[in-house]
Amino acid sequence: MLVTSIPQYIQGLTNAKVDLTTTDATVLYTAPSGADFNASVVSSIIVSEDSGNADTLTLTITNGSDVFSLFKVKAVGANGTIELLTRDLVLQSGEILKATAATANRLHVVASIQELSKTRVTTSALSQI
Repeated sequence: MLVTSIPQYIQGLTNAKVDLTTTDATVLYTAPSGADFNASVVSSIIVSEDSGNADTLTLTITNGSDVFSLFKVKAVGANGTIELLTRDLVLQSGEILKATAATANRLHVVASIQELSKTRVTTSALSQI
């Protein structure tokens, strides 16, 4: 997904993974911030329950001191896996995606992400990474 009014280039493809070992809000992913970055596009968020007990998950985006709820107490069946997104989710530079489990040590979360840059990355620049 690209915003056509702003030239953008894929800077990187990554996945963010977290094992929710506490019931605290846990950072899943922070969109890179800096002069070169526009946004990140999250194309998939998969949640897996691995303890044999149904549980729930809350997913939020933090932007500065503002917190926006994406999923509030989303059910995940025992030994089940769910895909949370049906469409791409855009995170602006510096926004933070956080996951919170109702019970510790039951849920794993994996997100597939494209990071977008304002500047074209050359082949020679990629070889230095």
